[in-house]
Amino acid sequence: MAETKQVGEIVKVAGPLVVAKNMLGSKMYDVVYVSDHRLIGEIIELKEDRASIQVYEDTTGIGPGEPVYPTGEPLSVELGPGLISSIFDGIQRPLDEIAARAGHFITRGIHVPALPRDKKWHFKPILKVGDHVEPGDIIGEVKETDLVNHRIMIPPNAKPGKIVSIEEGDFTVEDVVAVVETESGDRYDVKLYHKWPVRVPRPVKQRLFPDIPMVTGQRIIDTFFPVAKGGTACVPGPFGSGKTVIQHQLAKWSDADIVIYIGCGERGNEMTDVLIEFPELKDPRSGLPLMQRTVLIANTSNMPVAAREASVYTGITIAEYFRDMGYTVALMADSTSRWAEAMREISGRLEEMPGEEGYPAYLATRVASFYERAGRVKTLGQEDREGALTAIGAVSPPGGDLADPVVQATLRVVKVFWSLDAQLAYQRHFPAIHWLRSYSLYLDSVKPYLDREIGEDFYKMSKEAMTILEKEAELQEIVRLVGLDYLSQPDQLLMEIARSIREDFLHQNAFDPVDTYSSLKKQYEMLKTIFHLYDRAKNALEKGKSVAEIRKLAAWEKVARMKFIEEDREGKFVHKFEALRKEIDDEFQKFTA
Repeated sequence: MAETKQVGEIVKVAGPLVVAKNMLGSKMYDVVYVSDHRLIGEIIELKEDRASIQVYEDTTGIGPGEPVYPTGEPLSVELGPGLISSIFDGIQRPLDEIAARAGHFITRGIHVPALPRDKKWHFKPILKVGDHVEPGDIIGEVKETDLVNHRIMIPPNAKPGKIVSIEEGDFTVEDVVAVVETESGDRYDVKLYHKWPVRVPRPVKQRLFPDIPMVTGQRIIDTFFPVAKGGTACVPGPFGSGKTVIQHQLAKWSDADIVIYIGCGERGNEMTDVLIEFPELKDPRSGLPLMQRTVLIANTSNMPVAAREASVYTGITIAEYFRDMGYTVALMADSTSRWAEAMREISGRLEEMPGEEGYPAYLATRVASFYERAGRVKTLGQEDREGALTAIGAVSPPGGDLADPVVQATLRVVKVFWSLDAQLAYQRHFPAIHWLRSYSLYLDSVKPYLDREIGEDFYKMSKEAMTILEKEAELQEIVRLVGLDYLSQPDQLLMEIARSIREDFLHQNAFDPVDTYSSLKKQYEMLKTIFHLYDRAKNALEKGKSVAEIRKLAAWEKVARMKFIEEDREGKFVHKFEALRKEIDDEFQKFTA
């Protein structure tokens, strides 16, 4: 970043907050270098010639009278080849590169470019000299990994024009790969990368209605509480309820092309687990390492608090960049509570009027502005290109209190609420999403897709299954008071079917190679089989058989094992479910004869 000649002077230091005078000409959210240690900071308040700066590094030893060097530019990220497989901190410094240079802790004032400057990438143009280009147009591709073709685009803030020079070859990110001449005769260079301010949403041509489900392979999510591509979801839950495990499952199994994982303020040992596990995870679709389509942003709880506040913006800007290429992107933020706590700390040091529980009054606005950057869109550019960015945020309310301001601010914005329950987690029920406290507002939006692609009765069965689970919760109160034997036979049968839905359908084993993922088609067949069993059992009841007798049939055990039916790409596994339903028919026919 180019520095201006004017130099400010520090007058106050309060933890990560530094106040400097002689800062006339500076703008909100400009980046500055603090002291001769050249610590990176960002202006967050201006009063006359004084600027309040949040510093993204440790300010120990910094005092009044030391210089502040303005850059005149906002906090930006570098977008280009080299992002995939990388691990960055909250302000996009490459942690593996820093570790190689400075050891296991980030040295103060260290400046390492986000994208490697010496690595060469093979650029293959798809446009030619004389072609007209507009912002967002793809001019060529770089094969970044085996799973990702990195599409080089005209930056969104560039002007339309025609290509006067473009060539194939091996280039570093700073080399010019094309030159564009505007209508006024001006020329500008196109490189493999460009910069974009993290707090400014990248522009799109049109926002589309989110009506295609993002398939996660987790049955409780896809069947009961789906999230649409381009949608928003919230995963609140107390400590130990499985927020991180669910985000790992979503990162691995959701049908997204690119995964952005933000570890925002998590404990160092948890983030270490992520950094160790993610490189070892295999992409189920290709068998290659999952990191070949993943970007990790790590900002642990012992890192400077201000960088935590920036990390979610860094992550979502990188996600928007891949969305603009036409990819489906899944962004996991774990956890937005830590982000909100960073805002609260900075707000307190600025002596702003506190809101509920000490959080700043603008908490809800910041949370909304983050989630509203998600969406399914038509991207900029002349070709009709569609991309989607799905944002899934974990929230860690103190003691699991869902009345926490961060949870409430999040629920006002997101359309899916997966309520994690510690009791379910302690019972080893995974995913520990409570089916009676969760909801999805995308159910009606994705219904036409499910009717068309899976089966017209899928949506109807999922509603009926939820009704059974709700009825079971009511009957359990009676059972606690008077015992199961006092229920009517139909109610006892309903309790058995509800147990089958919970244990045979909703419960999934994340460590079992078959059960860890279920396609929508398999989920449909499983539900269909449970209801098939229910219908046959009701017929048997009408013919005078008791629930105790029905429960002894082998059909129940066969239904319990159906989750381990292996899938194949040709869909032949459907015949196994048809054969299972035929076995159930035969057994009940003999039973009631």
